[in-house]
Amino acid sequence: MSRIVMKFGGTSVADLDRIRNVAARVKREVEAGNEVAVVVSAMAGVTNQLVAWCQGLSPLHDAREYDAVVATGEQVTTGLLSIALQETGVEARSWQGWQIPIRTDNAHGKARIAGIEGAELIRRMQAGQVAVVSGFQGIGPDGRVTTLGRGGSDTSAVALAAALHADRCDIYTDVDGVYTTDPRIVPQARKLTQVTFEEMLELAGVGAKVLQVRSVGLAMRENLPLRVLSAFEDKPGTDIVAELSGDQMERNLIAGIAADRNEARITLTGVPDKPGTVAQVISPIAEAGIQVDMIVHAATPDTGVSDLTFTVPRASLAQSMAVIEQRKGEIGYEGLVHDDSVAKVSIVGVGIRSNPQLAAQMFEVLAERQINLLAVSTSEIKVSALIAEQELDLAVRVLHTAFGLDAAKESEGAAA
Repeated sequence: MSRIVMKFGGTSVADLDRIRNVAARVKREVEAGNEVAVVVSAMAGVTNQLVAWCQGLSPLHDAREYDAVVATGEQVTTGLLSIALQETGVEARSWQGWQIPIRTDNAHGKARIAGIEGAELIRRMQAGQVAVVSGFQGIGPDGRVTTLGRGGSDTSAVALAAALHADRCDIYTDVDGVYTTDPRIVPQARKLTQVTFEEMLELAGVGAKVLQVRSVGLAMRENLPLRVLSAFEDKPGTDIVAELSGDQMERNLIAGIAADRNEARITLTGVPDKPGTVAQVISPIAEAGIQVDMIVHAATPDTGVSDLTFTVPRASLAQSMAVIEQRKGEIGYEGLVHDDSVAKVSIVGVGIRSNPQLAAQMFEVLAERQINLLAVSTSEIKVSALIAEQELDLAVRVLHTAFGLDAAKESEGAAA
């Protein structure tokens, strides 16, 4: 017997038929003798509608009331799934974040989990009751409902699994696993049997949408086994593991190619070439809660000035520009330009750690197709290049082929 947490996203519970399908999958695990907790998102489209209502009333709405509104989507789903489970003969009870409780900090709209008191849930599960828990939400120090940010249900599920000392956490989505790249760009993309936590963390951070970055980082810290599975088909999924095992130890050095169109480039020209200048630019942007990615600082010899280029999420471009313009007097730059027609392509794999020639191969492949590199960033197991957005699909396809990730034939890809 195992204790498992099953997480279902919005498309998995989009209507009553799909909720019944989820109930059937949960019942199957219960009948196998497992103790089960289920974490659910709001039904597909519901959170977007709730957010739109808040913004429609006030673009600068109170974040506490925003949380009170958008957290209701998950409350509906937990109640409906509990009813569906009871209808099939499974004892189930819905739980909201504040009832468990899932305690968070006070950063409304983007709260971080501080702790989960899981003793009562464990007692109920041991007695045979399925706990159906609202993802995405918790309770802050002031006793008010908080939300964890978009995609936060993944984080809720992993954190709950850790608090319940679960044997694993299964993430059910509208895809049947983690692929070597987006199959919509490369039809020959292959499903991976295993991905390391490190690889998944990098893939999620550079555009792969299967799992939220925070959830992968938390699972990695807790060494909690994850599985990504289809909510609609009974197919083997992808295991997210600490280390590759068995025949996977000799798989491709590169696990996958990630594509991210959510990029914008900002360049400051004529910046004083002196210590502290980069901090003067980047720090206020970071303080505004905006993630800065690629940074290129190039000084012009013997001039005392330099150019500073960096990237931010495309949705944060206007806010980033406003922050910089407000500090023009302090920074002392001459020009400020931006470009939101850029994208990022990345190779990710544990093999990069011990094979530095892989980065050179990536650049050579892109050069052969006349794809210009606007910026480059690296980590121990990732190399990313900023390119023109119109060249992104081509870059993904040629890199996928160059690194031997294409399925040899359709039947082999389906079995991978």
